[in-house]
Amino acid sequence: MNRTDRLLGIVLELQAKGWLRAEDLAATFEVSKRTIYRDMDALAETGIPIMSQAGQGYGLVPGFFLPPVNFGVDEAVVLLLGADYIAKHFDSSYAQAAHHASSKIEAVLPERLRAEAQAQRGIMYFVNWTGDLAQTDMLRKLRQALLLRRQIEFGYYARYGEGRGETRVVDPYALVNVFNHWYLTGYDHARQDWRNFRLERMEQVAVLPRTFVRDLQFKLGPRPSDDRDLIVKVLFSHEVARWVQEEHNFFTLEEEFRDDGLLVTFAVRREDDLFTWLLSWGAQARVLEPEGLIERLRTAASEILALYQ
Repeated sequence: MNRTDRLLGIVLELQAKGWLRAEDLAATFEVSKRTIYRDMDALAETGIPIMSQAGQGYGLVPGFFLPPVNFGVDEAVVLLLGADYIAKHFDSSYAQAAHHASSKIEAVLPERLRAEAQAQRGIMYFVNWTGDLAQTDMLRKLRQALLLRRQIEFGYYARYGEGRGETRVVDPYALVNVFNHWYLTGYDHARQDWRNFRLERMEQVAVLPRTFVRDLQFKLGPRPSDDRDLIVKVLFSHEVARWVQEEHNFFTLEEEFRDDGLLVTFAVRREDDLFTWLLSWGAQARVLEPEGLIERLRTAASEILALYQ
């Protein structure tokens, strides 16, 4: 990063975060504190109203804002594509906001950059969720509950396990879109634990008047792998090895090519995590362990065969 970009970045950091210490800025921009001191002197000389205070670091005089930012072509394309994605995946209020944001971004671009950004934007397209009306309304309700920190109640129809169709009361924490499917992450009071709920399996969602105190320790991210203690070994034929690697199942631990095929080791919480997926590979996948999963697949194969006899 050259010095001009770093100076602009420092002002943007101060504008976004308020007071920052020299060591914080040095860590952000990967320079020494001495360099930050010189940068602050340079900003002050250009007329940027920098304040400094012992123990708090540096800040901007209240009321100071940078003029509108000039975008490069790649920066504009990234923002426009992001707005397109939001418009297609979120509820109507967010979609409208995304369209307005796109219009504002295009309006501040010079004519030449606008034409180039539109051309690049036109060669990339998201093939995605069709926008089911019931789920759109559900997203709106869930977003409201998230913002207001209100508990929600709904009927849930899990594909596997106990309690299918029962009513859940949940503290909602986050909405996540995975491969075009929406999931709600929240604290399930019946289970007294964190759970992920797929929106297609939720019915009669109601936002309750009760509020909850958000757990400050909560962080959105992948579940720890140490809760997946069931090891599954599967041998895939050479004919489908390429496609198995291309799909790359979430639970994959390691892969090994052998003379008789591709041996893949999975770590799962329960057999149901892989059962249906393994059936989709038909005779091209042979489970080596555990024995319980082998028996379930053998039974399923017998039931399928019986349908066609």
